[in-house]
Amino acid sequence: MMKATKVMLTVLLIAALLGSCAGGTGSKETTAQTIAGEKSFTIVTSFYPMYVSTINIAKDIAGVQVVNMTKPQTGCLHDYQMTPGDLVTLENADAFVVNGAGMESFLDDVIARQKNLKIVEASKGIELLQDDSGEENAHVWVSITNAITQAENIAGQLALIDTANAEKYRSNADAYIVKLTALKTKMHASLDALENRDIVTFHEAFPYFAQEFNLNIVAVIEREPGTAPTPKELEDTITIVKNAKTQALFAEPQYSVKIAQTIADATGAKIFTLDPGVTGESNSSAYNNYIDMMEENLGTLMEALGV
Repeated sequence: MMKATKVMLTVLLIAALLGSCAGGTGSKETTAQTIAGEKSFTIVTSFYPMYVSTINIAKDIAGVQVVNMTKPQTGCLHDYQMTPGDLVTLENADAFVVNGAGMESFLDDVIARQKNLKIVEASKGIELLQDDSGEENAHVWVSITNAITQAENIAGQLALIDTANAEKYRSNADAYIVKLTALKTKMHASLDALENRDIVTFHEAFPYFAQEFNLNIVAVIEREPGTAPTPKELEDTITIVKNAKTQALFAEPQYSVKIAQTIADATGAKIFTLDPGVTGESNSSAYNNYIDMMEENLGTLMEALGV
């Protein structure tokens, strides 16, 4: 018994050393690993919207774990700087699910450091919108149609990487897409009937949403979150709101309403909240986070515009 125990400890030690060396050199295999006789496959997601989609696609698959690289309250990754902890997380990843479309500005550095890390690009094939400055808008997931495409992309690309679980990824994606399609139908049934379609949003998170539901974004309070509008931009927004059919401003729960409140004070408009779904808890309730968030947005829009 003692000899068998020593042999087992030796095997585990060698496996640990080999795994450490492989991770440190970037030569880590991206197929499922065998650890103590059990297969494991680690999927890392770049931020919360990718996490929610991926846990639905990897739901109840034995040996597959999903880890969100950034904190659940990080928000959009516009100017995100990777931490040493992020690099350690990616060292242990078999696949890295990203939004793409320019959201993860650090992605080139990740690819350079982790040459064998498999990148799953959720926005692949989605036609991107451009903002007023000509930059491509990366907030594609805020459209339910795009969220469906992203689920298909994630499942399809994971199936190619982790072939042992290919059918499970696809069947989970199909089940999730059924829910997303029902959500889309429900929202169209309510929003398509609205007469008032003008909205003023906090930042450039909602163009895809507005496109999908035929809403008209007449002004944006802060083009870049945390960057206050110039006095001229603020004056122009106040004028637009005063002339708009609907006196409603849509803030976001992730950011301060200070500027929105200034506009509301000057125009008499009421502040509502639309959530782009970039923050939330990493627990069992996260599976339905996107759907719950969209239903709350629907209720908000009906309250603000359905008059």
